[in-house]
Amino acid sequence: MDIFSQERDRLLSSTARALGIPCALVSLVALSIPGVTDPAHLAAIVPLVVLLIVSLWMVARSTSPRWVLIGLGSGIAVSVVALLPSGDSTDPALATAVIPLVGGATAAFCVVLSSSRIRIVTAAVAFVVAVALVAWATGSLLTFPVAAVILGWTLIFVTGVWLGRSVPLAARRIYSIGNAHRAERQASETEAQRRQGARLLHDTVLATLTLLAHSGFGVTPQALQAQAAEDARLLRHLRLGGTPQPQASGDYSLETVEESPLGQTLESVKQRFGRMGLEVSWHGTGQVLLPTHVLDAFLLALAECLENVRRHAGVTEAHVTIIHDDSMVRAMVTDAGVGFDLEGVSEERLGFKESVVGRLREVGGSARLFSSPGAGTTVVLEAPR
Repeated sequence: MDIFSQERDRLLSSTARALGIPCALVSLVALSIPGVTDPAHLAAIVPLVVLLIVSLWMVARSTSPRWVLIGLGSGIAVSVVALLPSGDSTDPALATAVIPLVGGATAAFCVVLSSSRIRIVTAAVAFVVAVALVAWATGSLLTFPVAAVILGWTLIFVTGVWLGRSVPLAARRIYSIGNAHRAERQASETEAQRRQGARLLHDTVLATLTLLAHSGFGVTPQALQAQAAEDARLLRHLRLGGTPQPQASGDYSLETVEESPLGQTLESVKQRFGRMGLEVSWHGTGQVLLPTHVLDAFLLALAECLENVRRHAGVTEAHVTIIHDDSMVRAMVTDAGVGFDLEGVSEERLGFKESVVGRLREVGGSARLFSSPGAGTTVVLEAPR
């Protein structure tokens, strides 16, 4: 059962309780008025009315259909007992006092019996029994109590049908509005990231390229080299999923370290691909110290493998397992996507060959690829410690 059906059933059962219990209490008070019925007759009615009220209360707290059946049974039973004529016909005051009980409290179960075909049939049978009972007690179908009971059952059943159809429709519209809001927010975030990227590009790389285009006019070679090194470190940080914030216009200072723990950068890679719709699950340990140049090559190769999963695998989840020993750190990237035929890959496609294999080979590592159509893909990356 989906969430819309659950909300619908919860509202219907609460409505049945809200309608039925007051009607049962009104009828009980009316029957308690002196002269309407004798004390012995009232003593037989009260326990059945209490059972009816308990059933109405439990319908709103339990999803079991037995409380609906118990409630209908007790409602019909209390109607039979209450309408037992003391003579040849039922007293009009007694028949009038029973109207809220038959046409309100018992009919309230129609609200929860309006959501499926079997339930509607059950409600129809109970309706026929209730009307026939009142008609028998009053001696005719053309009486006020019979008309009142028919009207009560009809209005309550129509209310149940209306609520049952309106709630899922309203919930789905609210859900669609939420989806539209999330899409708009994602578009706004994407636009903000694009603008931030444009500012970063303008303040760093384009500024450096402008200096190079003018042969470094007015800038010493040492300063130009330092600026290019800063740009390279910034680009590395961005490729690994970072979002550096400038301290001032054109100032994006990053710390240089000789060794970096792998675990600190794995999370940024995961967040980066999570924003693009690929859920990355990490396994193993990332607490490994690697030289900066090895860490760069390893993480960029890993990111390239995840990018291939995002673009080509046709799935939204990838698994990365990190293991290491005294001399080597390994990452196994797996997905359950469409896979491909390794022999069918053109030699002209240099993405994996250069971005993964070549990058790791430059630092003394390696990469191995395993895949077949329909069986997913696994890439094993190795880099020296």
